[in-house]
Amino acid sequence: MKLLALTEGADHVCFRYRIGAFQPALESAGIALTVAPLARDLRVRLGQLRAASDADVVILQRRLLPRWQLWLLRRAARTLIYDFDDAVFRRSSLSRRRTISWTRRRGFAATVRMADLAIAGNPFLHDAAARLVGADRVRLIPTCIETTKYPQAEHGRSGSDVRLVWIGQRSTLRYLVDGRQCLGAVAQRLPGIELRVVSDVFPDDVGIAVAPRNWSQQSEAHEIANADIGISWLSDDDWSRGKCGLKVLQYMAAGLPVVANPVGANRDMVIDGETGYLASTPNEWAAAIERLAHDPAKRRAMGERGRHLAAERYGIDRWAPEFVATMLRLSRYEVSHVRISSRTDAGQELVDQQGKTC
Repeated sequence: MKLLALTEGADHVCFRYRIGAFQPALESAGIALTVAPLARDLRVRLGQLRAASDADVVILQRRLLPRWQLWLLRRAARTLIYDFDDAVFRRSSLSRRRTISWTRRRGFAATVRMADLAIAGNPFLHDAAARLVGADRVRLIPTCIETTKYPQAEHGRSGSDVRLVWIGQRSTLRYLVDGRQCLGAVAQRLPGIELRVVSDVFPDDVGIAVAPRNWSQQSEAHEIANADIGISWLSDDDWSRGKCGLKVLQYMAAGLPVVANPVGANRDMVIDGETGYLASTPNEWAAAIERLAHDPAKRRAMGERGRHLAAERYGIDRWAPEFVATMLRLSRYEVSHVRISSRTDAGQELVDQQGKTC
């Protein structure tokens, strides 16, 4: 069976964690994955859309194509899946323009309706697609992580010597800046505390001393594990509720407790008092991080619980059977001859665990 993924790039974080991570399981099931980053050059892109006819299943990831290009893809593809892990039907809350975009809404609706199946990264996104086509044409498969690839934090530091860590891209740095009041309160409570920023760009002022760490795919896991507490701040809006919490999963995989504000994936993934703390106000942030800074044993215990939770609910091994089985069903291959153990209600189970309904 041939599977074609039309993506933003073979090295793009969304492809690596949402499709590329399942490649070993796909190969074991006899599925050959081809990755084709969508070209900017129109003639090249048209060739890519027409070439979709050579695949048994085509995954269009995140992109909202112009309507005529979407029609060409739909005409060429035997089976079309739309995979998305952001609220692509809105503009980013970090945009200078208003977040509501009718162009994006119409493009999203057309894409989901033309696809044979939509795969959503979290319950909020699942519901957005299900309102358009019904829940039977939408699957929830979260962004997954391989916890064994992350070394474990040692938690040997205490007090102001502890290191906070934030990992993200240029496009999400604004979240860190928006949380400056909370970080400033932490710095006042723990003078000299350091925030490691693992990124391709670094902030000028977030209220706390920043130690820049250049991001690379090879070093990111070690940079996170060399810290003591992971942090995540999201704006309280629908764009943020569409986020799938990758940075939180990375912190948990490295055995770090997480301090985050209770929005979207943060609320879903961080179990308050068990794997970290949910904090909203500057005082709550300062108190939570101070408590963890002075208690290495608590950090270690929370980190261990978080790592177990990440593997159990969001691990690649947990979701690979569901992903593979979905590809096989849509391609009309028989699933019975493939050695996988898929739960067809896995997405619903995750929704139930997070206290939501699809």
